[in-house]
Amino acid sequence: MDGHPKDRTAPDPGAAATAHRRDLAVRAAVARGLVGGADGAEPLVCLLDTAGIEESAAALTAAFAAVLPPGTPVLHAFAVKAAPLVPVLRLLSGAGLGCEAAGPGELALARAAGVPPHRTVLDSPAKTPAELREALALGIAVNADNRQELERLDTLMASAPSTSPIGLRINTQTGAGSIGATSTATATSKFGFALRDPGAREELVRACLERPWITRLHTHAGSQGVPLELMAAGVRALYELAEEIDRAAGGRRIDTLDIGGGLPVNFASDAVSPTFAEYVAALSSAVPGLFSGRYGLVTEFGRALLAKHGTILARVEYTKTSGGRPIALTHAGVQVATRTVYAPASWPLRILAYDAEGRPRPPGAPRLRQDVAGPACFSGDLLAEDRPLPELRPGDLIAAPDTGAYFFTAPYGYNSLLRPAVHGFRATPDGTDVRFATVRPAQTAAALLAESGGADPDALLRP
Repeated sequence: MDGHPKDRTAPDPGAAATAHRRDLAVRAAVARGLVGGADGAEPLVCLLDTAGIEESAAALTAAFAAVLPPGTPVLHAFAVKAAPLVPVLRLLSGAGLGCEAAGPGELALARAAGVPPHRTVLDSPAKTPAELREALALGIAVNADNRQELERLDTLMASAPSTSPIGLRINTQTGAGSIGATSTATATSKFGFALRDPGAREELVRACLERPWITRLHTHAGSQGVPLELMAAGVRALYELAEEIDRAAGGRRIDTLDIGGGLPVNFASDAVSPTFAEYVAALSSAVPGLFSGRYGLVTEFGRALLAKHGTILARVEYTKTSGGRPIALTHAGVQVATRTVYAPASWPLRILAYDAEGRPRPPGAPRLRQDVAGPACFSGDLLAEDRPLPELRPGDLIAAPDTGAYFFTAPYGYNSLLRPAVHGFRATPDGTDVRFATVRPAQTAAALLAESGGADPDALLRP
């Protein structure tokens, strides 16, 4: 075992196309001077496959449309935290998706991308009165996280009634996946109203009966490492609660179920697994009434839409050997792959080797077990450890695919390493050219100084 994730998926007809587009983009990025060994070229750049993102959005919408009666209200809201980049949100909006935000910053990004309030959901577990007031004034959907927030909404709705759809976030307590830190449906999760605590179910039914403006229920039972069966069990628990509330009300009270996101991603190859269609099939089996048309649906996928379509691309600056272990020192580390560096067993990444001109190393090239290290000043800053790869040399490039969500899209400021540029790319239909568009420019030293108090270095010297 080398710590690399093992691919157990069936062949994916789109995987070869994904890999081909990536190889074209890497070669073109070097040729255009976006990254590489030339003097002045950036040593680190991040790429987003625009066509791949559009394909993921289309796959999501098609999977649910295939099983829902025509006219069923559906909102697929992209989880902004997965890629808080305005051009990405704008691209997804053009593909028919809305936004799920977890705080005022993400709401501002959604607005800047032109996503209308009625296609926006606010899910933060610690909403301030000001955030709630603004969301209610704009008509943004709000999912209340706890009893105290619900009491706060009582006051706000009494003083200024709103057209915002309001729901309750339910922790179905159906269990954790293989990564405890990101599992949201555990017995003690910080999110939502605990459904299985003593007396909780009765209290939730009563809360909805007393507040006719509660028309939704929300849950988020999935995350990386959670199997489809466990995700579906969480949605089934939500559906059963909605049915119980409607029976107690003697009629329709809950009109929409927000089933969250959390579909896991295969980090072992370019194959997409599980697919949105497979998740819908699991839901159809476990919760057939979900697709009857009785309830409108909201989803909140993030990683599953973006991860496969992002690539970190970094220059190998030096190579060395320590204790008999070859080490390639690169410019990609904890600042763009924080989860992998701090929890490598849970978040292993593939590493692909390219030569200095951006050509992929041949599949049959001899392999050497080596570390791929980042630039940060702590010893654990590794993208890969003891990984069999073609022998890396100074000036070569390494690529870490599957990083389009939660990796370089949300950089970490360790060592004041400058944030790299993010470029979207699109290959021409004949595959002979690649066009780039800057999503986020590289951070400059001047910008770093400005946000680090550089405008007033004497601030702490004054009495």
